[in-house]
Amino acid sequence: MEIEPLGIQGVFLVKPKVFPDSRGEFLEMFSQPAFEQAVGHPLGVAQVNCSASVRGTIRGLHGIALPGQARYMTCPAGAMVDIVVDTRLGSPTYRQHVAVELNQDNRHALYLAEGLVHGFAPRSESATVVYLCSSTWSPGTAYQINPLDPDLALPWPTDVPPVQSEKDMAAPSLRQAERLGLLPTWTQCEARYAELANLTAVN
Repeated sequence: MEIEPLGIQGVFLVKPKVFPDSRGEFLEMFSQPAFEQAVGHPLGVAQVNCSASVRGTIRGLHGIALPGQARYMTCPAGAMVDIVVDTRLGSPTYRQHVAVELNQDNRHALYLAEGLVHGFAPRSESATVVYLCSSTWSPGTAYQINPLDPDLALPWPTDVPPVQSEKDMAAPSLRQAERLGLLPTWTQCEARYAELANLTAVN
């Protein structure tokens, strides 16, 4: 598989090699050796989530307070766009985003490191998302940024009205999240990434 960094540090696009034949196809959705070589440390998987969404749904933007939660996203059924936003205060790419198409045809996956927020929306009538998480969900650690924040101007699908949870609709803008002290700093995130790399070196 190919694993390539995108425009924000800690965000990688994974392109598995697909082997089609008369029966269908086979691919490795995740390879620990390939991941570790590209990212610099292994992905510890503590939880695997599955989300099914109808067209128009926007889930996000969601983040987890440090030490955070890294996520490895893939879309085995349907098509969706996943948007990652750099909300690490002081980061060289703060406020910037990357949008990636994940679908059942390209079989791509998206990795985002701790400290980043993301959201996703189907491009098909429905889409199923499976994601590996580096930590389990813990009450009180999650926070939201409004995905429709006009200052972010994220490229969500616009052909149908958005369908959101009440929590996501009520989420603060990025500027409000700054004032509320919800966001990690770039320095804190760098320390977390160095910790992960050091654990790899020790082992």
